[in-house]
Amino acid sequence: MSGERDENGRGQWGRPSGRGPGTGPAKPPWPERVPAARTARMGVYLLLLVLGVLTAAAGALVQSAWFPGGLLLALAGAVGLFWGGAKLCRTRVGAAAPGAGWVVTVFLLTSPRPEGDFAFGAGIGSYVFLLGGVLAAVMCATISLPAPPVPADKYR
Repeated sequence: MSGERDENGRGQWGRPSGRGPGTGPAKPPWPERVPAARTARMGVYLLLLVLGVLTAAAGALVQSAWFPGGLLLALAGAVGLFWGGAKLCRTRVGAAAPGAGWVVTVFLLTSPRPEGDFAFGAGIGSYVFLLGGVLAAVMCATISLPAPPVPADKYR
């Protein structure tokens, strides 16, 4: 059905095409996953993991410094990274990669150091940051992303 219309005036992908006959196959209306090559996609996931580590470290410093604005800023940065990774890659791994980097870094920062110090300030803000960030990572990684539409003639 290359460049043709069916009896309802719909093109190759089941939508009105507006293209005349003989103009060649229509381009699918949805973008492909970014990037399409597997090794490049793994590189993007690794970059998102590193960004998760950096976001966790910055959030740990900011969340107690400017309470409550710093807490909101740190959580907004984390949520933006998780959701942005999911939307960029169009996969759940796109949100899970920065989420994993964030969670590992945050829990490493909460473990006591030999000097007896923590990287987090004392108070309720630290617990809200930890719990809120973990919940945001889980929600962004498990939310169902809309699937790209299937071509109309795929299963005929």
